[in-house]
Amino acid sequence: MTAMLAMGCFGQRTSDPVALGWMVGSPPPADKVIRFSDGSSGQFPQIRWTYSNMRWVVPTEVVARGSAPANLLPRAERTDIDGVQFMPIGGTKAMTWAESLPANYTDGILVLHRGRIVYEKYFGVLKPERQHIAFSVTKSFVATIAASLIAEGVLDENATVAKYLPELQQSGLGDATLRQVLDMTTGLAYSEHYDDPKSPYLDYVRAGEYVPRPANYKGPDGVCAYLKTLTKEYPHGERFDYKTVNTEALAWVMWRVTGKPLAELMRERYWSRLGMEQDGYFQVDSTGKEAAGGGLNLTLRDLARFGEMIRLGGRFNGQQIVPAAVIADIRRGGDKEQFSKAGYKTLPGWSYRGMWWVSHNSQGAFMARGIHGQGIYIDPKAEMVIVRFASHPMAGNVAIDPTSLPAYEAVAELLMLH
Repeated sequence: MTAMLAMGCFGQRTSDPVALGWMVGSPPPADKVIRFSDGSSGQFPQIRWTYSNMRWVVPTEVVARGSAPANLLPRAERTDIDGVQFMPIGGTKAMTWAESLPANYTDGILVLHRGRIVYEKYFGVLKPERQHIAFSVTKSFVATIAASLIAEGVLDENATVAKYLPELQQSGLGDATLRQVLDMTTGLAYSEHYDDPKSPYLDYVRAGEYVPRPANYKGPDGVCAYLKTLTKEYPHGERFDYKTVNTEALAWVMWRVTGKPLAELMRERYWSRLGMEQDGYFQVDSTGKEAAGGGLNLTLRDLARFGEMIRLGGRFNGQQIVPAAVIADIRRGGDKEQFSKAGYKTLPGWSYRGMWWVSHNSQGAFMARGIHGQGIYIDPKAEMVIVRFASHPMAGNVAIDPTSLPAYEAVAELLMLH
């Protein structure tokens, strides 16, 4: 409701964070200051500044790139992408690619074709060297490490969570297998409704201090403590049901088994090997646990490097970074019937596998997706990767898909012609 009211006051262009002057001045005027403690950092239109400046408002842990030289992405810019036309889902009037970007409150977007940057634009306060929060795109990074550890024999996908984390034996997660966690088919009594004040999601984000806690807060302190409180509503494995707590449990399993926190695993597996340009960083809770379900911040170009590595079957920068079998398994997708039970109106015929969203379209496209418009869109047939950061006032992608998914498909068609 708050976002809807804000949209009525601030449109696509009038919410521009530069024009509004957030956090500008020495010091900024009181009405231009954005803080975590008063909740303003999570309100619209302030989020248009916040999402490019998360380390200003929350505690973070660095994902270090190290001292190796960056693997610079070659460039071959095209001038014809802005004019590409498409019909929005459910629409009656065609829209151009250029028109879709402000409509989606885009902060930055980059298109790779055959590994070359053919399009790159930034809006608001986001710059090439600045990190932006990836929200649930983080899940795809995390789960791909877990799938790699399974392929390497370090983890067993058929083992239960409690085998690795005995303290979760009595929780609803205890008898879930890692495979069920990876595919989000756990039967937890937990729902993810971002605008519902009674949703268990709010209990989770309060435990992690991802939102301000009320003055009388007496709930779990930290995400691990919250996971212990989860109960089971129905048998695991029955249907797909998107629940961020699955990713948090998966990251805890990896931390316990490897002895390395998530930021270190990300550094070893990705940042030190992909030739990233900048450090990344994670939002952390009061215990130092990284927000595995949505707390990764990185630059747009580094997001593109990760996406291109996935497109290339796990190989990039002269190295096999993710086992090819892991990528092949993701691309095959999951159970479409189980996925359909979740009722995603903009994703008919899709499935979910290893915390990636698989379209099963003629192009074989698949995605990493995050609230407020974050995404990696990989089209293997078109040899294309699109990465996007945004600060849409509505969290759910159902508000964003109508003018993003068909736009991605239209650009793919163009690139396949030339």
